[in-house]
Amino acid sequence: MRNRLFIRLEWRQMLRSRWMQSVALLFVFVFASISLIQQIALPNDLGFTRQTASFLNLLLFLLPLFILTIGSMGVASDLESGWFSLLKTYPMTVLQYVIGKYIALLLSFTLILLLAFGVVLSMSGISGEFYLPTIFVGLSILIMLIFSSIAILCGIIAKNRLHALAISLVVWALSLLLLSYALMAVGTVVAGHILQKLTIVMIHINPAEWIRYGYFLFSGQTSVLGPSFYRFNQFYSSPTGLLVYAIVTLIWIVFPILLAKWLLEKRGRQV
Repeated sequence: MRNRLFIRLEWRQMLRSRWMQSVALLFVFVFASISLIQQIALPNDLGFTRQTASFLNLLLFLLPLFILTIGSMGVASDLESGWFSLLKTYPMTVLQYVIGKYIALLLSFTLILLLAFGVVLSMSGISGEFYLPTIFVGLSILIMLIFSSIAILCGIIAKNRLHALAISLVVWALSLLLLSYALMAVGTVVAGHILQKLTIVMIHINPAEWIRYGYFLFSGQTSVLGPSFYRFNQFYSSPTGLLVYAIVTLIWIVFPILLAKWLLEKRGRQV
């Protein structure tokens, strides 16, 4: 009961934030725009094209950026302002606090996505077509589940809000840009079979690439990776592979939360 009240309080505070409201308006506008471009420019039977890739990249760039910055700064603000110290005087465990912040962050961005999809569906209805790219709905949910967990961890690691912003931007840049560029640089000096193995490892250790591969897997577009990944794609297309994908995804969600709990407990003992 107390945890529900805490989640409700955190969610209301997050929705009242002017920064969150500004981000919501920006995200709804951009998401609705690129969704309509995707809908108008690309029929459903053309498969993976430049428009699909553009939409996928924009979604992977924008949503994690907003989640990481807002989520991490929210946690860091609690620790910096003393709000968390006040909460410790109530019968609430550290795990309940972490999960409460996680759920409140999920609810906030779920509301933003609902608004964005509502705008898309409304404009689709006006144009005479009722179409919603369900694969991108699932992709958005997966991004929220994974990066919300990482955002909580970043906020607990940070010393203050500015530090949290810096850490979240570094994590975002590593996931979306730097690791991919590093892999391309390594690919110019190593053999092809080594690069293939490094790419498979990168898919598993980089949450952004893991989500991107999930899109290829569930949309049936794994062929874009090339014939050298045939066995890899064949494994993940099997029931065992889908189970492994679900387990790895669950690890990406649960492990940062448990690590955040442990770090926060350790930090509390040192104070």
